[in-house]
Amino acid sequence: MVHRRGFLGRSVLLAGGWSLFSNTWAQVLNINDAINKSGRQRMLSQRLAKAYMQLGQAIDVERSRKILDLSLSLFEKQLAELRAFAPSADNKLVLAEMEKAWQGYKQVLLGKLPNQQDARNIMALSEEILALAQTSTVQLEKYSGSAAGQLVNLSGRQRMLSQRMAKFYQAQQWGVAPADAAGKLEQARKEFVAAMQTLSDAPGDTARIHDELTLAQQQWLFFDAALHQNGDSMNRQRNATNVATTSERILEVMDGVTGLYQQLA
Repeated sequence: MVHRRGFLGRSVLLAGGWSLFSNTWAQVLNINDAINKSGRQRMLSQRLAKAYMQLGQAIDVERSRKILDLSLSLFEKQLAELRAFAPSADNKLVLAEMEKAWQGYKQVLLGKLPNQQDARNIMALSEEILALAQTSTVQLEKYSGSAAGQLVNLSGRQRMLSQRMAKFYQAQQWGVAPADAAGKLEQARKEFVAAMQTLSDAPGDTARIHDELTLAQQQWLFFDAALHQNGDSMNRQRNATNVATTSERILEVMDGVTGLYQQLA
């Protein structure tokens, strides 16, 4: 049985060592912080769906429950912070639309034990939330008008792509993926690789950022290999678990990189 609400407080403590969850419970500090948090909403839209797919297939169950619970709580918290900070009428409007879409997404995520019928709906709803979060993040980047804001957006989007690839992989394993899932997974893969090159070539990179990007490239090799695993049905659970764990590792690294770009003036 998937009991979600009871995991919320405990999940925060267990995940407390991750950069992903540090400094995310305060108010929005500045425009770069807003871009980072809005970009993180994109990632959470995909991470929630990934965790749901994993729970439905009994993949890395305890961790998947924690991921789902904490991601739900973090999305709601950040949405409230972003709505309070929204610097323009257009941004306020998009965030209001996101609030409405979020209520529907959350209801399906929490309504029943994970099942294939709802999973197909979740795949569609996660795309709707992602599109709104992307619009909001681009609005904030344009409002910032800075090179640092562009890098926060681009590096933050890598977090989303890591979860998006894993989402489509797990949905394919469960038989609930849309017909274009393979193409979208491959497109996300190409976008991730291209963005890593752009970030590595960015003239404003510090030595610390360079080192973290090198680590991210190493983690990408493990994640990419997991996505391309082949094997018979007996290996399916092990392969899906590898995707679950490697997607979290690269997410953690790229969230740290995004935080470093946020600090650039």
